[in-house]
Amino acid sequence: MVPVTIRTDALAQLPVRTAVPALLRALDGHGAAVLCAPPGTGKTTLVPLALAGLVAPGGRPPGADRPVRRVVVAEPRRIAARAAARRMAWLLGESVDGTGGGSRVGFTVRGERRAGPGTVVEVVTTGVLLQRLQRDPELAGVDAVVLDECHERHLDADTAAAFLLDIRATLRPDLRLVAASATTDAAGWARLLGHEGGDAPVVEAQGVSHPVETVWAPPARPVRPPHGMRVDPALLTHVAAVVRRALAEREGDVLCFLPGVGEIARVAGHLSDCGAEVLQVHGRAPAAVQDAVLAGGDGAGRRVVLATSVAESSLTVPGVRVVVDSGLAREPRVDHARGLSALTTVRASRASADQRAGRAGREAPGAVYRCWTEADDARLPRWPAPEIAVADLTAFALQAACWGDPEASGLALLDPPPGGAMAAAREVLTATGAVDADGRATERGARMARMGLHPRLARALLDGAREIGTRRAAEVVALLSEEPPREYGDDLAAAWRAARRAGDGYSARWRQEVRRLEHAVGASEPPSRDGSRPPGQGPASSRGSKTAGDSTAAGAGSPGVDAAAGLIAALAFPERVARARGEAAYLMASGTGAELADGSRLRSAPWLAVAVADRPVNAASARVRLAAVTDEDTARRAAAALASSGAEVGWTDGDVVARDVERLGAIELRVRQLPAPDPALLRNALMTGLRREGLGLLRWTEEGIRLRERLAFLRGAVGEPWPDVSDAALLECTEAWLEPELSAARRRADLARLDAGRALTRLLPWATGEAARLDGLAPERIEVPSGSRVRVDYGGEQPVLAVKLQEMFGLAETPKVAGVPVLVHLLSPAGRPAALTADLASFWQDGYRSVRAELRGRYPKHPWPEDPVTAAPTRHTTARFRRG
Repeated sequence: MVPVTIRTDALAQLPVRTAVPALLRALDGHGAAVLCAPPGTGKTTLVPLALAGLVAPGGRPPGADRPVRRVVVAEPRRIAARAAARRMAWLLGESVDGTGGGSRVGFTVRGERRAGPGTVVEVVTTGVLLQRLQRDPELAGVDAVVLDECHERHLDADTAAAFLLDIRATLRPDLRLVAASATTDAAGWARLLGHEGGDAPVVEAQGVSHPVETVWAPPARPVRPPHGMRVDPALLTHVAAVVRRALAEREGDVLCFLPGVGEIARVAGHLSDCGAEVLQVHGRAPAAVQDAVLAGGDGAGRRVVLATSVAESSLTVPGVRVVVDSGLAREPRVDHARGLSALTTVRASRASADQRAGRAGREAPGAVYRCWTEADDARLPRWPAPEIAVADLTAFALQAACWGDPEASGLALLDPPPGGAMAAAREVLTATGAVDADGRATERGARMARMGLHPRLARALLDGAREIGTRRAAEVVALLSEEPPREYGDDLAAAWRAARRAGDGYSARWRQEVRRLEHAVGASEPPSRDGSRPPGQGPASSRGSKTAGDSTAAGAGSPGVDAAAGLIAALAFPERVARARGEAAYLMASGTGAELADGSRLRSAPWLAVAVADRPVNAASARVRLAAVTDEDTARRAAAALASSGAEVGWTDGDVVARDVERLGAIELRVRQLPAPDPALLRNALMTGLRREGLGLLRWTEEGIRLRERLAFLRGAVGEPWPDVSDAALLECTEAWLEPELSAARRRADLARLDAGRALTRLLPWATGEAARLDGLAPERIEVPSGSRVRVDYGGEQPVLAVKLQEMFGLAETPKVAGVPVLVHLLSPAGRPAALTADLASFWQDGYRSVRAELRGRYPKHPWPEDPVTAAPTRHTTARFRRG
């Protein structure tokens, strides 16, 4: 190798250099450590070079006798991996492209590799690292692994850390492991990387921090909160205005944080005449743009850099003095109930907001303009949600199954995977043949895991290649792996044609991914005994020269573009095959409704395979963002695991419905009435109706209602053996009181004829003989002193006896039922309420006098004796009272 000159001046300016000796000592003593270093300190570039022995701990050239170790650095994003490798190579006076004497630093990301036998430090994405760990669990030849930006809690990074800790514990105790974080929330990682002897050491590096002024810059008028991928255009207009304000009020370049590519493009459109160069930084940006941003300006003019969260910590943008923060970020979310998973726009956490603000003070004092209020700031979540808690876990579950731990119960994870999300993931993997009934990875599952795709897309690629050819299947899967730009439209087949014609950055990445997927299919297919491969399964061949519209790409009779796109989308998302049920409205096999946008060319299609959908706020149906036309036969084949047929007897729209149904998930394909349904199914349907609508479906006579009230009173006053007759209890024991009437019923009208009161007598304690005491303990009527037999009302909390006051003369004590005093409603001669008491003796002594004075004038013909206890009771007027 040609001698190179290490850029010692640049290395000496990296603040992390002072922490490197402590880090090396921690690794010598424990084998693992946590490095906390703020963004811009050099943790991503200097630390790997020092671990490899390519520079001395303080950033100086290494001694001649210093051993060289191979180091793998894992980054969460491709753009960060490329940038880190190029920066390290530059510090060594080399180039990852091989100029300058060859490079000891390289990188590997999906679809691109710049590394060779002489590579000492290799930067990879966490996804690539996972693939490598599955192929080579010992990581032969690797001495140390650095997990960078582990504070971001990406699922791949958490998974890779768990696998690496497993390797250290079983296969490679000599493997050094560094978890590098840009925040000081390191306690959890220290516990995770520790062992019986205690937590792993935490090494902190101090950054060069300049003061950053905070300017609160909320919109003047309220904006709609983000939902799904949607951001209120009014907020983006406001962000652009704040950027203009910052350019006018401050010096230096402006770094503006936005949630995604679409928002960056719209804000860039608002800034076309702002007087500064506007650059866009995100995962889809061309490498030349990324390099221009990271290289800094030439001093001739100011720059506005519009970036996603990739610029929070993974990249350092030189020249920035001002940060404008929209306050939004994108995180993965999954809706298991609707079968939808996608990136979702959320409020950025306080930790993210602080990191963004710190970018303004990297080189000099700066300012951050926050597009929200100070009061809103206090309500932000402290940390971003870990992906393992909110994301689709299908890929994680397949990785765990291939690792030999289907439940992921033995993996060292900061947060355990949610049980519901893991169950949903296993359902998908089982349906696609990736795991067996015990959750263990099948040969097919292992093959899918090696493809570097979500298992859904891997299934679509493998199965689709057999029907439409490897090249065409790879082209559609590549479209699904990175959603096409919005200008390509919502028709997957049209987007396929557009990608083939276009010469933009997306189409370039798409072609690169197509080549990778073609190779992956060929490399993963086991040869047959004669060494050949099945048709359509080989690596790139003459099929690669065919256009997307050439039906001969996979041989004669291969489906056209629309059919091929529909097949692949249906194979990838079988629960999202959808049948039309109205104008631009569809029902997906998952049971979720879906609607097309106005003007969509797909609106007349009888069947769709929905690839991408989200659910707008307050909407009952999902909104289709990308789909393909398909047909019933394709839907049946792709979603065969969801197919079922048979008798369906249920309670629908207030009555029993009995049908013979052939369905695909929630989609009813064929339906006919069932003339003689199974009695057990009928009974279950009737029970569903009773639980849903209540026991009011039965016929309750006055006598039956009173019996139920009496039994409820005895249950509360005496307890066993008197039955519980609450709704919940009666519905739990229908066999004990509603049979055989319920078994004979077939529909709602039969329930309405069922005498519930008569059936209720079956619950009386006949076996113990207590049933005979019902009238004694809770009589329907009580005889009062006048001789009248007055009905007792047991419908309230306490039994009530409503009786005319004169009929109670001569009774000194309150009547009781089952030992409980009744609540006496004393009525006037006209039957109107006059007094209420549960203590008759007290009423005669204290309350009667005032009631007598009030009613005596109103009812002069009725007796009102001064001493009601000794007076004779009566139901008559004074004259008859006296004659009596």
